[in-house]
Amino acid sequence: EGTVIIEATTDIYGRVAIVKILKSIPLLDQAAKDAVLQWVYEPMIINGRPRGIIFVVTVIFQLR
Repeated sequence: EGTVIIEATTDIYGRVAIVKILKSIPLLDQAAKDAVLQWVYEPMIINGRPRGIIFVVTVIFQLR
């Protein structure tokens, strides 16, 4: 169990392109990165052009 905090950057198509671990739990880091890299967002449009964004994600792993 634990929490991994990730900074993610999307490309102009809304796909997560860059993942940086901000708070690490070594055994869970790769699973958190793999999950976040699957996500796709609607691109942010600024002045009529799509732009990538940077955001922070908290991935919580919990046994049930």
